[in-house]
Amino acid sequence: MPSLAEHVRARDPDRFLAALFAPAPHRETLFTLIAYNAELARARAAASNPLAALIRLQWWRDAIEEARAGKPPRRHEVAEPLHAAITAGALDADSLIALADAREAETEADGIPSAAAFAGYLRATAGGLAIAAARLLVADPAWLPLIERLGAGYGLAGVLRSVPHLARAGRCLLPVEPLAAVGLNCEAVWAAPDTAAPLIRAMAEEGGARLAEARAEARAMPRALLAATLPAVFASRDLARLARGAATPDARGLLDRAALITAGLRGRL
Repeated sequence: MPSLAEHVRARDPDRFLAALFAPAPHRETLFTLIAYNAELARARAAASNPLAALIRLQWWRDAIEEARAGKPPRRHEVAEPLHAAITAGALDADSLIALADAREAETEADGIPSAAAFAGYLRATAGGLAIAAARLLVADPAWLPLIERLGAGYGLAGVLRSVPHLARAGRCLLPVEPLAAVGLNCEAVWAAPDTAAPLIRAMAEEGGARLAEARAEARAMPRALLAATLPAVFASRDLARLARGAATPDARGLLDRAALITAGLRGRL
């Protein structure tokens, strides 16, 4: 069986690279948190229908509640270290359950209805993960709203990058009302993902500007919190590409990785 670090590197290479800059005492637990989030992200992708995805999410909520109740861990490569982190007090059960709850938006047959609902989804998923990571790294609560914004920016880039891939699977996470405003719906995006290109460019341009503001505010953030926010480096680069209509490669290139590593070594976004 691969190590937890190897598991994370395979499932979420972006956050794996960022986690390497976490203080050593917290790194393994951060890998556990990222691995758990990857399992949640796979719930809908790996399920044949929305109900099956909801059952997968409930499985994880049950595993967390069992850990909180002091019951034995479930036999699973991620559930076991997650159980240990919860019982040790390193990860908060309520925050973990909230991450699972937020993924239910991905199972809605009618899609994410509005721009406001979409922003809430990004804050609760990628933003919530960034907050959970920052709490593990002992963040001052005053930094958490900014960390949530940085995480949500990474989530936005991920959704926009994934539009063609999701369309091939008959899925769409772009919000319904903004799609309708440009004469589209999810079915149209499934049939021809390129039709959403103008909306994607506009969302990427706006999101990139907001993320640039957040990164500027983060310059004073303690270095110890960097691992929770470094994925924003990738997000900035992705949003810039998307805003100009350029392709975003599935695998990170050397320049992307070098940008994150440089930020990590400098200790600032």
